Amino acid sequence: MSDARQAIVAAAAAGATRGPSPEYDAAQAAIARAEAHLQAQEYARARLAALQAKHHAAVALANAQHAESPAPIPH
Repeated sequence: MSDARQAIVAAAAAGATRGPSPEYDAAQAAIARAEAHLQAQEYARARLAALQAKHHAAVALANAQHAESPAPIPH
């Protein structure tokens, strides 16, 4: 859970929330599912949802970093 939360924070810090980001939204939804599963003591499902959140957040981070990188200078 902690790794997933940190990945979501990193994606947000990189700019994933500046525009539409389906991957960031999916990460947020997955972490909410993980928290609900934890409350229900469904630990295997919580772990799976947390892993999904971490994956989506990593993709959102990569997309945000790609969007922030300067365009190559044509020759």
